Amino acid sequence: MTDRIPAQIIETVDPSQPIRLTPAQGGGPIHTRSFSGRFRNLRLLGGALLMLLYFGTVWLNWNGRQAVLWDLDRQQFHIFGATFWPQDFILLSAILIIAAFGLFFITVLAGRIWCGYACPQSTWTWMFMWVEKITEGDRLQRIKLDAAPWSAAKLLRRAAKHTLWLAISLATAMAFVGYFTPVRELVADLARFEVGATTAFWLLFFTAATYINAGWLREQVCLHMCPYSRFQSVMFDADTLLVSYDTARGENRGARRKGSDPRAQGLGDCVDCTLCVQVCPTGIDIRDGLQLDCISCGACIDVCDSVMDRMGYARGLLRYTSERALKGGATRLLRP
Repeated sequence: MTDRIPAQIIETVDPSQPIRLTPAQGGGPIHTRSFSGRFRNLRLLGGALLMLLYFGTVWLNWNGRQAVLWDLDRQQFHIFGATFWPQDFILLSAILIIAAFGLFFITVLAGRIWCGYACPQSTWTWMFMWVEKITEGDRLQRIKLDAAPWSAAKLLRRAAKHTLWLAISLATAMAFVGYFTPVRELVADLARFEVGATTAFWLLFFTAATYINAGWLREQVCLHMCPYSRFQSVMFDADTLLVSYDTARGENRGARRKGSDPRAQGLGDCVDCTLCVQVCPTGIDIRDGLQLDCISCGACIDVCDSVMDRMGYARGLLRYTSERALKGGATRLLRP
């Protein structure tokens, strides 16, 4: 007799197939491929609205003063026509609690949809990646640039990228500090180099934080620093809408000629092009199943749909769906 529980080795990959590491598993920088699609357009629209709200609201005036201002010196919070005092901050607590429950509710319905479409970390990271594309080129060009020896051309491209990153970071910091110090006075003081020590510290802090988080850490913030990614999976159930791979339809994977019969070759609809991996901002292979690293941005869905269109197959090999729907049932949006 032994008190040990018998162990059984379960193979999760086909041992006859070569092991192919994803960018996330390889440990190097993740270079994403450019793509287009309806979910990308939706994310761009959401990001543009977020940027407009963040950078635009700070410049609004209301009855002769800044519309939204945390006046720490006078211990007042102005939001358009309303003024709140410290004793009113119980209302802020109530708003934060409602927002937290709202986020949990959305997570139960649609997973990490907030992360993919509205989270500031994701939004600023996408913007920094766009700057990287216009200064250093698309995915393959950036990979070649990384491997190339230093030259005048490489130095110029890197300098342009980091200059734009720092400019965006400084603008982000100025807008943030502008919600606590009247933004027009802040800009005037900056132009005259008369910024106080405290204001200068917070400007430098938020500039550095934006530059490091969106430019260098990127997906590492989502994977290791954000507490939401650690506990969000406990709120998933069989009806939660997640980015999922239809294994029954996609397997077996393999290349084939357009117009050929994949069933005659013993193949599913997945052509194993790995484009879904190349566009993923966290560098995972969604075909491996549900992973904490997935931020539900839909990038893999867009690029997979484009491949299905070219091959003449139906869209939806990768799609937002639930575990219950993949097993042939009907997703229940309203449930106890």
